Amino acid sequence: MGNIIVVFPRLEDAKSMKNLLVRHGFSVQYICTTGSQALECMDSLHGGIVISGYKLPDMVYHHLHGAMPPGFEMLLVASGKVIGGGVARGIPSVTMPLKAYELLQAVDTMEGRMSRAGKKRGRQPRERNPQEQAVIDRAKRLLMERRHFTEREAHRYLQKRSMDGGNSLADTAGMVLCMMEE
Repeated sequence: MGNIIVVFPRLEDAKSMKNLLVRHGFSVQYICTTGSQALECMDSLHGGIVISGYKLPDMVYHHLHGAMPPGFEMLLVASGKVIGGGVARGIPSVTMPLKAYELLQAVDTMEGRMSRAGKKRGRQPRERNPQEQAVIDRAKRLLMERRHFTEREAHRYLQKRSMDGGNSLADTAGMVLCMMEE
């Protein structure tokens, strides 16, 4: 499971929260008592969930939220009065007194959403540089001329050979050019 940072003003509260999460299979990387400590910890991770109390010794939760690097989400733990007052607008929250199942469900939901978003980002095709695109275009033109493929068929041919060989499309196009231009 993902990286979790627990930040509460009282160390005992942070330790209790960590123990609860760890007992239920979550991975808590750090426990902190200030927002600045939490921000330092975030620098060593590539993303995760920050479970924070409302008021920290050096900042309020929304200042921490605004300073968090990309890839992190916050779960606010605060009184019903704070959350009911709309203070945590746009930030997932659970109310105190804490019900363990609500916290665990909220963390599980956030991790699932972040995992799906990460997989979705991973499926995005990477940008090709102009040289790579030129090689692909030349290979497609050559396939169209010599094998009488349509542009779509030529692209599909390169794509299939690329996937079968575990190479990038540009590398496969380069190999096709080498073989066909001899």
